[in-house]
Amino acid sequence: MAQPRIAVTPAGSREYLREAVIAGGGALAEPSDADALVWTTPDDADGLAALLDANPGIAWVQLPFAGIEPLVDVVHAHPERAWTSGKGVYAEPVAEMALALLLAGMRNLGPYAAATAWTGPAGRNLTGAKVAVLGGGGITEALLPMLAPFGADVTVVRRTPDPLPGATRVLGPERTDTALTGADAVVLALALTPDTIGVLDARTLALLAPGAAVVNVARGGHIVTDDLVAALRSGQVGSAGLDVTDPEPLPEGHPLWALPNVIITPHVGNTPEMAVPLLSARLTDNVRRWAAGQALIGVVDPDAGY
Repeated sequence: MAQPRIAVTPAGSREYLREAVIAGGGALAEPSDADALVWTTPDDADGLAALLDANPGIAWVQLPFAGIEPLVDVVHAHPERAWTSGKGVYAEPVAEMALALLLAGMRNLGPYAAATAWTGPAGRNLTGAKVAVLGGGGITEALLPMLAPFGADVTVVRRTPDPLPGATRVLGPERTDTALTGADAVVLALALTPDTIGVLDARTLALLAPGAAVVNVARGGHIVTDDLVAALRSGQVGSAGLDVTDPEPLPEGHPLWALPNVIITPHVGNTPEMAVPLLSARLTDNVRRWAAGQALIGVVDPDAGY
């Protein structure tokens, strides 16, 4: 292919993505002259649909975010185009956050940090613990080596139950209950789809070992929030580390803020400072691949929704 002509829109946003296009050998272009598009607005489905309808020459669309739930209908409506997302780009930073929240919850660091007087012993070991990880994508692939030194018994639930290095076992989604039953901890690292909304509710939380740790670095909608609050109050769930919530942002006065065994971080598993070099490298690589007619990285599966 000749030098690819790539539009980065809306205009004026994320200048580093334009630099990444040029670094990959691409030429910046207006959408009307482009054969590829980098769309930088995560929740403007109508705007993206209108732009694609008006510019049929765009053959590849790069979405720079890992979660594409607001845009799935647009992807479905344009199967003739190649679609890629940011999935896997941010795996290592988010996996680090998952491990930090997991250790903090299991070792009672939230209540200890908030204490104003000497308190008694609390906590449980991650070493040798039974850990369920829901999701088998890039975050989980990055998390498993981080868990390896702890000798945890890790069960991964993923859409395709192929073996994963570092996992004791890998199960399909139909065996989610098996993975959760008796687990000392559960980490949510999966895409939000109709099948995974509310995957942790009162029934599934009750399957966990009493006092289990819950960590969510995926999407808030995976957890029925009121059920989690009830389980935390009863002690069925011993701790929760939440980088995402439902609703998000979590409003002032929400019951989760008042629970001492909850650590809430404001969706910062991957910060902008972390994202810029990682996403730039992915886009540069994909521009080179597009020009050379090679397979792109982060291809979207419209049927799976990510």
